[in-house]
Amino acid sequence: MQEDFHYYATYCAAYIAGYSHKEAYDIAYSAQFVDCCSRTLLSKIKAPSIAATTQLQLEMMDLKISPVVLQDITRIWASFHFLPYDLNAPLRFRTQLYKWKYRLICNPNGKLVEDTVNLASNSSIQAVGIAMHVLADTWAHRYFAGTPSLVINNTNYHFYELLENGERHVDFKHNPVASDDVINGHYTNSLYQSNENSIMNLGHGRAGHFPDYSFARYKYLPAWNDYKEVLKDNPEEYYQAFCQMVFALQYLRGSQEFFELNRYAYEAVAPYEKRIREILLRRQINGNADWKALAEQLSGETIEDFDIEKYQQEYMAAPKGQKETTFLGSFISAAIAQKTMVTTAIFKSGNLLAGFTKIVPQK
Repeated sequence: MQEDFHYYATYCAAYIAGYSHKEAYDIAYSAQFVDCCSRTLLSKIKAPSIAATTQLQLEMMDLKISPVVLQDITRIWASFHFLPYDLNAPLRFRTQLYKWKYRLICNPNGKLVEDTVNLASNSSIQAVGIAMHVLADTWAHRYFAGTPSLVINNTNYHFYELLENGERHVDFKHNPVASDDVINGHYTNSLYQSNENSIMNLGHGRAGHFPDYSFARYKYLPAWNDYKEVLKDNPEEYYQAFCQMVFALQYLRGSQEFFELNRYAYEAVAPYEKRIREILLRRQINGNADWKALAEQLSGETIEDFDIEKYQQEYMAAPKGQKETTFLGSFISAAIAQKTMVTTAIFKSGNLLAGFTKIVPQK
């Protein structure tokens, strides 16, 4: 998913769930900051690099692939963007390495979704935002894995967009300076690399940004599914994601006693369903303006645009021993907790692809 959903739509979900304007804004900011908290940024503000929740293209360009580097990549992307669905998925007649990679495939409503939401319970507002990012991405990134893998994440010629009047072949090309053409179905993707562990084969890079667009309906033939067709209906699934976020936020706010998988706040969202579905179906690179308008209509407040630098000076100026009390300090603590939880679960399942996370305190 993109900023339109992680920031503005998350604000809407939090406000509908009963949070105040300020609380909903902080949750939305934290959810979007997951896509920004790189080692480059953490180095700039002199924060623990272990808290990285994403990796910049420039950071990854010069990486020399090794088992340690692959574990580091997997810790970040599996923990925050491609949450594994079933770490113990049964497989026969496959190598151990293939099983490990297969078991990292992302899908909604897995046990780790429940663990992620419960981890944010009675924690900081930043932890709530992180949990909403992770939960939302399980819907957008399903069928891909947060570890480099050609066999799991590759796409081939059989990739078709489903339109109201039929279907058309999706044209993927590697052209980093070109914008996606959502009208004619031309999209930029990662450069094909036959190396199984190339970073070009991380997540949905082989399908570019197409899986992140809320209007996208498509089908393709992944190797992990024995080349049987997989269907993806983003408008419907993004609506489910939104309703699941509202239910999770109701629980985290205390108005639901338990968080349960496959539960959706359809009743609470019903008054806004028509408007939300219209936004999701609109063919556009991002829906920032549409979601922002809905957010401001809901609360009657002005929603400022996301500013990556908003809380950096506060963190840098905080005295030694007090950084954890700042906005970014709380985010960093929550990010480390989420990464530790997911990495530990992967490791305990016998899967070595993510290694383990060592907790480093903020100074």
